[in-house]
Amino acid sequence: MRETTVEVRGRVADGFDAVRGVFVETLDGSPGGAAFAAVVDGRPVVDLWGGIADPATGAAWREDTAVTLFSGTKGLIAACVLILVGRGLIDLDAPVVRYWPEFAAGGKESVLVRHVLSHTAGVPGLRRSFSADDVVDEMRMVAAVAEEPLFWPPGETLAYHALTYGWICSELIRRVDGRSAGRFVAEELAAPLRLEVWLGLPAELDDRVANLVPRPNFGMTVVGDEPAPLLDAVFGQIHGFQWNEPSFRRVEIPGGNAVGTARSLARFYGCLARGGELDGVRLLAPETVELGRSELARGTCAVTRRPYAYGVGFELSTELGRLGPARDAFGHTGSGGSTHGAWPGRKTGFSYATSDLMLESDDRRGPDLLAALWAATA
Repeated sequence: MRETTVEVRGRVADGFDAVRGVFVETLDGSPGGAAFAAVVDGRPVVDLWGGIADPATGAAWREDTAVTLFSGTKGLIAACVLILVGRGLIDLDAPVVRYWPEFAAGGKESVLVRHVLSHTAGVPGLRRSFSADDVVDEMRMVAAVAEEPLFWPPGETLAYHALTYGWICSELIRRVDGRSAGRFVAEELAAPLRLEVWLGLPAELDDRVANLVPRPNFGMTVVGDEPAPLLDAVFGQIHGFQWNEPSFRRVEIPGGNAVGTARSLARFYGCLARGGELDGVRLLAPETVELGRSELARGTCAVTRRPYAYGVGFELSTELGRLGPARDAFGHTGSGGSTHGAWPGRKTGFSYATSDLMLESDDRRGPDLLAALWAATA
């Protein structure tokens, strides 16, 4: 193992020292910072942080530093939908229009809730251009998605619904429950499990959030040399979006702007890894957790040509190994390298959260950390 001068703080349980060593290596030369945490059968075994939270000032990553989770948000939204499924308020086999009649526009009457959760709804983006100003107006985007015609028949094509996943799911939550997705996360996930995670960050917490540092080649992962089809439809004209602006964190973008700590995401997935219960708090019934990680779709994304597998909103294990070696892994990765998930067979929840945004094909940080965690939990 290479010698480095990186200062890492936190703690690991006996037998997890190798995880700390790998975490130190992931920070060597990093312009940003990160945290890694793991919970095994309800017990915290790894809680580490280090690096720089604000490159402009040189402020260090602290114990309470939080960071934007990007698509790690989708795992939280999946749990929200599953809670409503467990309460009998949403049926995965029902058409979306049962709950949201306006969604029928553009021939979308046959899109089922399960299609949305498995990224096979046929609405991965919007044909018309949309901007950063549009994205921060959730109701504007919800209305645009309702009007959008299908790209493909539902259930036939797997295509990553990077932003539309969040807008459709949030509107389902609002239609059947009355609360916004951010309020639902706060009241149904964060409060009972004592999680530091927010979809719509309160202004008083701005100084706790790490500023994101994109590497020069950072961008959407696309397999192959040809331009990705429909990339502009999926992401619009938000390539220069100011992700570090407080105004961005303040709004709810349910497909990708939750803010949280690795410690809390590991606790959240540690709960799911135990069948939905932790410290006397029952988040989901065991059978609902099993439903959530049951495979609905697997294949090559029609947009990025990247392999994906999905349960009910959760990413599942693929040949890329981004959720670690466990074949029963489920969770969700985030743009730039973060990864959050559960290994039910080992009752383990984990989270790697970083402000140092790298291209997936260049990034071994998450897989290396999870390989070390896998060895330590054997």
